[in-house]
Amino acid sequence: MTKITPEMVREHGISDSEYAIVLKLLGREPSFVELGIFSVMWSEHCSYKSTRVHLKKLPTKAPWVIQGPGENAGVIDIGDGDACIFKMESHNHPSFIEPYQGAATGVGGIMRDVFTMGARPIAMMNALRFGEPSHPKTRHLVSGVVSGIGGYGNCMGVPTVGGEINFHKSYNGNILVNAMCVGLARQDKIFLSAAKGAGNPVVYVGSKTGRDGIHGATMASAEFDDASEEKRPTVQVGDPFTEKLLLEACLELMATDAIIAIQDMGAAGLTSSSAEMGDKGGSGIELDLDKVPQREANMTAYEMMLSESQERMLAVLKPGREEQARKIFEKWELDFAVIGVTTDTNRLVIKHKGKVEADMPITALSDAAPIYERPFTKRAPVTGVPAFDTKKPVLASLEKIIAAPDMASRRWVWEQYDNSVMNDTTQHPGGDAAVVRVHGTKKALAITTDVTPRYCRPDPFEGGKQAVAEAWRNLTAVGATPLAVTDNLNYGNPQKPEIMWEIVAGIDGIGAACRALDFPVIGGNCSLYNETNGEGILPTPAIGGVGLLKDVTKMATVAFKRQNDVVILIGETKGHLGQSIYLREIEGKEEGASPPVDLAMEKKNGDFVRGLIEAGRVDTVHDLSDGGLLVAIAEMAMASGIGASVGQAEIAGAVPFWFGEDQARYLITAPFAEAEKIVAEARAAAIIVAELGKTGGETLMIDDKASIKIAKLRSLHEAWFPRFMAGEEIPVTN
Repeated sequence: MTKITPEMVREHGISDSEYAIVLKLLGREPSFVELGIFSVMWSEHCSYKSTRVHLKKLPTKAPWVIQGPGENAGVIDIGDGDACIFKMESHNHPSFIEPYQGAATGVGGIMRDVFTMGARPIAMMNALRFGEPSHPKTRHLVSGVVSGIGGYGNCMGVPTVGGEINFHKSYNGNILVNAMCVGLARQDKIFLSAAKGAGNPVVYVGSKTGRDGIHGATMASAEFDDASEEKRPTVQVGDPFTEKLLLEACLELMATDAIIAIQDMGAAGLTSSSAEMGDKGGSGIELDLDKVPQREANMTAYEMMLSESQERMLAVLKPGREEQARKIFEKWELDFAVIGVTTDTNRLVIKHKGKVEADMPITALSDAAPIYERPFTKRAPVTGVPAFDTKKPVLASLEKIIAAPDMASRRWVWEQYDNSVMNDTTQHPGGDAAVVRVHGTKKALAITTDVTPRYCRPDPFEGGKQAVAEAWRNLTAVGATPLAVTDNLNYGNPQKPEIMWEIVAGIDGIGAACRALDFPVIGGNCSLYNETNGEGILPTPAIGGVGLLKDVTKMATVAFKRQNDVVILIGETKGHLGQSIYLREIEGKEEGASPPVDLAMEKKNGDFVRGLIEAGRVDTVHDLSDGGLLVAIAEMAMASGIGASVGQAEIAGAVPFWFGEDQARYLITAPFAEAEKIVAEARAAAIIVAELGKTGGETLMIDDKASIKIAKLRSLHEAWFPRFMAGEEIPVTN
């Protein structure tokens, strides 16, 4: 037996105090295999030991929530016996080390989380953060990540329907790759991971096990340094063609009644899938690793238990159903093996070559895992109103902003994704939210991912609120009723009190917004230790939101539809420039207070706008966010080719009015007679509303004096990404 040394314990990311708990739980020294199992199951990535106490504060229940946090993915009721199953997860560290495979396996992993619940995936989204465009690695990372996402999703035949990309120097050494998958299932065909009962066969299906991805979960729970490139062996390798076969085979088996429990092998592979299934079912699991399909010779028990080879699932079947299942998987040319049995011992027992390599209480890997209430240092939010040059021409600033890296068209990205496969995508990338029809029905799901990291550093609480509010607005803007969110909490090192405060305040902000907007959190992911050489990322609590349109024919889009429609602004404009895109791109500063989020106003204004869409009275809506009012008008004009003539409402200063990033605002358009009714109804409901002008022509005109052709705006907007990726220009850094 390998002698466990203090150095070995530290190399496995286990602290001295944690190792003392291991000794107490086992009543002896662990074997090398057991040490590896504790290492991955007690890692931040798997155990959420720094965040679990705070995540419990989030609202997770609603009448339409079928399954909240704790399973592979969350489930909501969308009527007619249908269920929507969705989740978002990170693959940040692997994607920085090996961008193509890191991003591809992130897509594959989140799809497995969804189809292991019994759902057919119908849409993918992503939320990506990269370093400065001028950084020597950024172009390579963007190219690899986008190719990996497209390569895997396109091969799976699942449309990638939207997402977001930001650039900021805080991500230079630690990019973020968050992937979201949405699937559909019947409510009476939802599969859980609890391996209940004793004497039931445990079966392994999918690809063979190799040495790729060993210690991936541990790597994801540590900071980067200059030697991080050496961690390439911990990045998994994906095969979307095998995953497509695995999806179809699993759904075919799920159509029978043979399955007791099923779980994908994600982070920590065979270890996490077996331990979690046994723990949730209140049973034990005994595995014989000699029976595990292996693609490499002489694999050890340690390697097999910690491998994160892709496209693998673990299932518990009803006794006597093994051959039925075997025929299905062999028909799809996939490996199938009975590798173990459930027991009534509540222990995880691992055998290899006739020897017991591990024998440990399953609860030692779950309930007994350390939970920390880490100390945090509260800091006051950044306050103040930033100074700016009042004389800069508004349209010249608009030209610069819409051509900036964070604001330019993402067409170069989404044209590499198949967003129409399955033929149910009814709103494509480029709008406020993607919309995907529930096949064969009139209803549709709206999907979005949102967060504004530049708001979250100066005020983590308001930044967390704003991320939820913007997701809620984006769903509302297409006409959907927001139903639930999944979160992806990307932060730095939780052992630093100032970072732990960002995490706590961010979670509290998310919780406050979700409660106020009746928008529960049904699952998510925490990705901590996003730091390199001690430099942390901007706090980035990404929110994936899903909403329901009962009638997809009553759907709004951002593009102007007609000449001479009235342009109406819903919501109050105070001209908040703190932390705005204008301030950063035009003044070169990141200063001032983040915009405050009035949740009551968000609810009131959003419900009013959604009511107009559902009644078929409005078909053109855009929420106001990055860049403010004038950027939103320009985006609506560029999407349609129809211009507009607009004027400044009563507020001091052109720059704050046109570029302020006040929240809870929407732009809508309607023909004159309908517009007059809408304005009157808004005022009667005490909603702040203003008529700004009308659509028409081929230019965007401001205050009847300054104008710019829509064609020129579009050319500027579309140019940056293709030029950057072709190496034609190095943009100015943030």
